[in-house]
Amino acid sequence: MTKIKFCGLKTLDDISFANELFPEYVGFVFAPKSKRYVAPAQAAKLRAALSKKILAVGVFVNENISTVAELLNAGIIDAAQLHGDEDDNYIQTLRELTSKPLIKAFRINNFITHYALRIPNCFILIDAGAGDGKTFDWNLAKNLRQEYFLAGGLTPENVGDAIKILNPFAVDVSSGIETDGKKDFSKMLAFAKAVRENFL
Repeated sequence: MTKIKFCGLKTLDDISFANELFPEYVGFVFAPKSKRYVAPAQAAKLRAALSKKILAVGVFVNENISTVAELLNAGIIDAAQLHGDEDDNYIQTLRELTSKPLIKAFRINNFITHYALRIPNCFILIDAGAGDGKTFDWNLAKNLRQEYFLAGGLTPENVGDAIKILNPFAVDVSSGIETDGKKDFSKMLAFAKAVRENFL
């Protein structure tokens, strides 16, 4: 079954929504330029309220390696998603500091997924851009054999089609479950139903 990641959670209400719907993952954005940014102290509070059955993923953009490792090893997050220009050396250094799961994000353009296949011990995430909520031609990822998270413009209305075409390991959504910049429970519920109905 394709797993679900609700990304960009910022409030205790968001956490309550997640605890009711049980996605496999939620995401906390630690990139200061993002409108969904949360500080580590706030993330710790959110993590404490989150069901232990749900994994918390920290989203970083070119963050200091030691900062990422500290948040992982402190248990504030269970996995790190690297959404910047982090290269093999960065990932290898981070891997020496923590054994927690890593996810490297790539843009689909220029078929950069071929590079992604060479990264060991790391999930990959395929997106249209830098978290800008746009879809891409899903057929470009059809031949990708490595397990991956699919992101980019997913909504309750189109996620079912994405799963039928690609059957990704997980689907990652943020703006597609928001109304006026805030997480919307009805959209989160509809998204979760659309994913899970494909496997009933």
